[in-house]
Amino acid sequence: MTTLAFDEDGVDVVYEGTEFRLEKGLIEDAIEKSYPDVTDHEVLQMVEKDPALGGEPRRIGDILR
Repeated sequence: MTTLAFDEDGVDVVYEGTEFRLEKGLIEDAIEKSYPDVTDHEVLQMVEKDPALGGEPRRIGDILR
């Protein structure tokens, strides 16, 4: 299971027992959207090859409110 923890500057990720950080700028460059408009599903797809996407995607801007 992959865990994503969002904050104003990026995302802390735990993937297969490995912890790392995706910085805001890296995410914006990869997704080609401003950070608040990126969804949790898009970030998950950056981390996992074929993630099980459940539920509705949520914008980071909405998660941080």
